Amino acid sequence: MAISRDEAQMRVDAERLADIFTILQRCFILNVSKELARGNVSFPQYCLLGFLAQQPHLTMSEIAQRMGHTTAAATGLVDRLEKSGHVRRTHAKDDRRKILVHVTPSGASLVTEVRDDMTCNLLKMMEHLDPHEQKTWVQIYEKIFLYCQSK
Repeated sequence: MAISRDEAQMRVDAERLADIFTILQRCFILNVSKELARGNVSFPQYCLLGFLAQQPHLTMSEIAQRMGHTTAAATGLVDRLEKSGHVRRTHAKDDRRKILVHVTPSGASLVTEVRDDMTCNLLKMMEHLDPHEQKTWVQIYEKIFLYCQSK
């Protein structure tokens, strides 16, 4: 079965986007990693801190689900973050077997600092776009974000 010209062009565009995403990811991860290195936190640990900073607490099962990890892997992340003072664990009042993980002030501060640095880097990039392109970029990323959230 022959593919249409539109499908062929979409494939070419998707391949170009794959190349662009690879470079952008590397650029963003390297910039974020420099900030994270100061706090001795890995990128997955930072992602977990970001989730925790938006909630009063998460259970180990919720952490594993959000991170796409096993509970054992999530426990390892929490162990390292607890050792560095960025999270603390408590027992649920209604069920002492349930462990709740909370972000500490130092963990919340690290999330804020890294997010502020990311915002500054994005502002520098946005300076290279006209106002219409800036708005379009945000609209496109919102759609991509919603798609990723649905997975």
